[in-house]
Amino acid sequence: MGLAEDVEKAVTSVVCSNWNTRNGTVVPESEDVSLSNGAVEVDAVYLYADLADSTGLARDFTRTTAAKVIRAYLDAVCRVIRARGGKIRGFDGDRVMAVFMGSTKNTDAAKCALQINHAVQKIVRPKAEANLSSITTQGFVIKHCVGVDSGKALIVRGGVRGNNDLVSIGRAPNVAAKLSDVRNGDYRTYITKDVYNTMLDSVKTSSDGRSMWEGPLTREVGGEKITVYKSSWTWSL
Repeated sequence: MGLAEDVEKAVTSVVCSNWNTRNGTVVPESEDVSLSNGAVEVDAVYLYADLADSTGLARDFTRTTAAKVIRAYLDAVCRVIRARGGKIRGFDGDRVMAVFMGSTKNTDAAKCALQINHAVQKIVRPKAEANLSSITTQGFVIKHCVGVDSGKALIVRGGVRGNNDLVSIGRAPNVAAKLSDVRNGDYRTYITKDVYNTMLDSVKTSSDGRSMWEGPLTREVGGEKITVYKSSWTWSL
C-alpha cells in the first residue's frame, strides 16, 4: 500500500467512525483514552502559561542563554501548577497547558495563575538577571501571561501509534490559549467570567479587602466577544 492509500484509509476510518465517549471525573492520562476513536468528555478549567517574546529571546541571545531562560520558566511554572493540583497535559515551545478538575477547580486555577506571576517576577527574573549577564545588559525583561477558562471539552488522542498525544477540543482550551497571548502592560493574568463567577472570594480580594481583579472587561477572542477579568497581582508561594 502506497502512502496516499495509507493516509486515505486512516482518514476514512476516523471520519466515518463514531466516538466511543465517556464522561471523565478526573483528568485523563494518555493511556486512559483509546487511540481508536476513544474520547473523554470533561468539565474542566484550562490554564495556559506563555513566556512573552520568546522570538526576541531566540534571536538576540545565544542558544544556551535562551534555553536556560525558557527551561527556568517552564520548570517554575510546572512546579506551581502541580502544587495547586493541576495536571500538565501539553507543551508548545515555551507555553504550558494544564487542566484542573474537582469542586474547587476555578479557585485552584486562578490562585495558580497568580502564583505563577509571583514565581516569574520574584524568582525566575531576578535569578536569570543575576546569573546571565547578557539578559541585563541587553535590557531583556522576562515576562509572561496566563489565560484561564472553564467549560466542557472533549479529550481525544491525536496522531498515530507510537507518536500521539492527548488533544483537548472545546471553547475553554481555545479561549485560555488565546488569552495567554495578550500583552498589556503589567497585567499577567486573564480569566473569563465563567472562572471569576465560580471561584471563591478568597482569590477575588486581598486580605485588606482590595480587589485583585479588574473587570468585567470585553475582549475579542477568536472572533468572539467575551467577558474577562485581568490582574497584575501576585500570590506568594
